Amino acid sequence: MNNLPVESYSQAQYPVIGSSPRTLKLLIDALENEKEDRLSDVYGTGELIESFQTKVAALLGKESAVFFPSGTMAQQIALRIWCERRNVRKAAYHPLCHLEIHEQNGLEELHGIESVLLGAEDRLLTLDDVKAMGEEIGCLLLELPQREIGGQLPSFDELEAISRYCREKGIPLHLDGARLFEIVPYYDRSEAEICCLFDSVYVSFYKGLGGLAGAILAGDSDLTEQSKVWKRRHGGDLISLYPYILSADQALELRRPRMELYFNGAKELSSKLSRCRQLHVVPEQPVSNMFHLHISLPLDRAASVLNQVCKESGVGLASFVRETSAASCCTEIHIGDRYLSIPQEKLDEALQLLERLLGEAAAE
Repeated sequence: MNNLPVESYSQAQYPVIGSSPRTLKLLIDALENEKEDRLSDVYGTGELIESFQTKVAALLGKESAVFFPSGTMAQQIALRIWCERRNVRKAAYHPLCHLEIHEQNGLEELHGIESVLLGAEDRLLTLDDVKAMGEEIGCLLLELPQREIGGQLPSFDELEAISRYCREKGIPLHLDGARLFEIVPYYDRSEAEICCLFDSVYVSFYKGLGGLAGAILAGDSDLTEQSKVWKRRHGGDLISLYPYILSADQALELRRPRMELYFNGAKELSSKLSRCRQLHVVPEQPVSNMFHLHISLPLDRAASVLNQVCKESGVGLASFVRETSAASCCTEIHIGDRYLSIPQEKLDEALQLLERLLGEAAAE
């Protein structure tokens, strides 16, 4: 499907999406309170990286953790290790999993692991899907929340049932927790309480947290030690990763406590947008700080409306639109610090303008 940028978004006085622009200030802020003579990490060793890994492992309730420059690298390595332990070179996950649609078939090309797609593209993967697999797998991956269908989540009871079934069958269960911190308010459980259902977990530090880049892979010490070997083989052991680590640590401390504010902001904004006849929010009630906004207009007309709203009100509601059919499109909205700082009267003005312009466009 085609994507179309909303050109005026980058100039918006009040952008809605995320927490901050990706400028060099992210790195400057991360270094601001650091001592100049603090030793950096060196090829994955040293106090700086090791203390951060220990800190995040404890937060996630896991024995050990390893910092990676990217989640793509971390997850492919985790699945390879699990598949080799089971001697089954197949990994199962949702059809819209990141590994399936964004990684150029890397799992198979680099690791010789076949993907087994479970469930349907337009809904969450269920326990029934897992039970109906009909073949041996080396690992099952669950993404929480499921980004490509609006950030949906299973009930915690369903999650516990999948975890229990996998343990009964000896199937390693891996969590794509790129947005793990964002779902804590909805489940009303700590990161560790969620992660205890999984054998390994990956978390990102640049998505909802807004750090520079980087990821953690956490699990048992055997898995993390093996992952260090594969990290070296992938070229992920840069001589130093400290800019990413310091930024990750700062973002974790700054934004993890704000996740409930972001969650409430997503519920508030989605409710206001849903009042417009041409708009539909998925899921109907957000379960994290993100949701998808579906627009009942062709791609170019929807982009034109969003551009005009931004230019006239100063509020940037969306940075892009993606075609879903000849007569409809959608965008992704995730809430962070920016939304919390928009004056209420400016937001209301933008939403009123949006409703009027959508109505006029639909009537043409």
